[in-house]
Order: sequence, then structure tokens, then C-alpha cells
Amino acid sequence: MLPYFHFAEKAPDLPVFLRPYYLDAVCGPGHWSAALAYHGNEVVGVLPFFIKKKFHWQYVAMPLLCRFMGPYVLPEYRSVRREMPLLRALVADLPPLAAFEQDFHYTAANWLPFYWAGFRQTTRYSYTVALTNLALLRANLAPDYRNGKLPKAAAQVEIRRGGDLRYFYEVHNRSYERQGLRAPFSLALLERLDQALAARSCREMFWAIDRDTGAPHAVAYVIWDERSAYYLLAGEDPVLRASGAGILLAWEAMRFALEELRVPTFDFLGSMLPAIERVRRQLGGQPQPYFRVQKEWSLLWRIGKRLLR
Repeated sequence: MLPYFHFAEKAPDLPVFLRPYYLDAVCGPGHWSAALAYHGNEVVGVLPFFIKKKFHWQYVAMPLLCRFMGPYVLPEYRSVRREMPLLRALVADLPPLAAFEQDFHYTAANWLPFYWAGFRQTTRYSYTVALTNLALLRANLAPDYRNGKLPKAAAQVEIRRGGDLRYFYEVHNRSYERQGLRAPFSLALLERLDQALAARSCREMFWAIDRDTGAPHAVAYVIWDERSAYYLLAGEDPVLRASGAGILLAWEAMRFALEELRVPTFDFLGSMLPAIERVRRQLGGQPQPYFRVQKEWSLLWRIGKRLLR
């Protein structure tokens, strides 16, 4: 995928999730590829995809810890007249597949050529916060967060950064364990991604540590590119959840993005779940729509997909 690597070097607002090192980490080298669209001899649009195989089926899915994929075209080609033939070329350049499912990044605002090719779309929502100044960031908090939950949490825990990734993984997974569930991703995958991000200085771990006992109440993992900070992972110890440390961690992560990273946007990366959506909204988040685009090529796949679950 040498053309993709060269393209990524010149793409001015390529989201972190679409960068080659990120795809290598979450997919594994050799397990992802990309459709390419050209203007003359120059690649001006890409559609990276993660290939999975089950039995005789080959299909495209979202890799774990990768929130967005989808088509990306250079900014100067995003007018309807210039973008439309590029998107059609990207669809045509996909390999033979049993199925396709991706969550498109916000930059992919036009899915019409996919519709023409028989794909379907569901609008989903993330929550983002515009980062302008600290006073406005604080003013946009819900009053009960600003005047109640945050001061209460700050009295019980202190915020630290860095730390041991294995311990982070353990704390993050405690809420899953309490429900009798397995963690949705492995430590090995997180370590591989963390190594790639740390090498490029675009990740940070946050901890809410009990001031008296030293026990971690909550953890968060933030990554970023030049235009946004992303709240990739967050977890709490269910026994200590009443402290509100998770809310304080989110606030401190937003403040970090504003004051130290100086990026214009903080992205909570969801969620569509009512309880989590409310927290994001109370923290000042605004709904940001994105597309989930899917297609199945046969009835046999639809039946087989049930067996994969």
C-alpha cells in the first residue's frame, strides 16, 4: 500500500484513525488495504478497509479501537462536482466482498455514490465540544456538574497522567468484569496501538486516584491529531463510581485538549446509549452526525452473519 502511505503524508486533515500506523496497529500489517481514486496520476481520494475472513467469506468490518473509517478525499476535491466521480471510483475499486460495514468519519459527508451502488446508510451520533476558551467550556457544563459533581469529585480524587498500561487495562475492564463480560479488546491490541501512538506523542492516559487510599476510581485514554482530541477509552471502578471521578476525568481531558494540545475540537466518540449520551450532553457536548454504511451481497451472508456473533 505504498501509494496510500505517500497519500497520507500530504493529506492535511487525515483523521488519526485513517493514518497508516494506526491501521497497522489495529488491523495488523497486511490485514488492511485501500481503494484509490486518481486525478491523472495522482491519488486524491482513498477508502481504507479492514479485511476479515470467515469460512469462504471475505468481508469489510470496523477494527477494534478504530472509531471511524470511510472515504477521504483531499479538501480541494470536496466540491460536489469534483468529489462525486472520485467516490464512484472508490466504490468501484473495492474487491469482491460478502459484506461491507463502516462508520464514516465526519469528513465523509456524501454517501450518494454508495447508495447508487446498493449500500444502505444509518445516521448515528457522536458528541463533540468546540474548544475556544476555558470560561466558555466551563459555562457550557450543566449547572449540577459545574457546581456539584465536579467539586465533589475533586475533593475525593486527584488527577494524574501517564502510568502503567497494564494497570490501566485492568482498571478499565472492571466494569465489564462486574457484569460477567469479557473485555471487548485484548491487552496485546492496546499495547500495539499504544506503542504506535506513544512513538508519535499523540496519546495520554488519565487517572482519578483516591486522595486517601491511592485506589484508582476511573481512567481515561485520550488520543489526538491536529484537529481533534478523542476520548478513545474510559472506565470506572463500579465500587467507586459514586465519587463522580469519571466526570472529573472527562473535564480534565477537555481542559488538557484546550490548554495543552490547542486543538479546536474534543470528541467523545459517542455514545448512542441514553445514559452515556446524557453525560456527554451534560458536559457540553453537541450531537455530531456520522454515517454507518453497510451492504450484504447475498442472502447466505445474512444467514452466516448470525453464526459469527
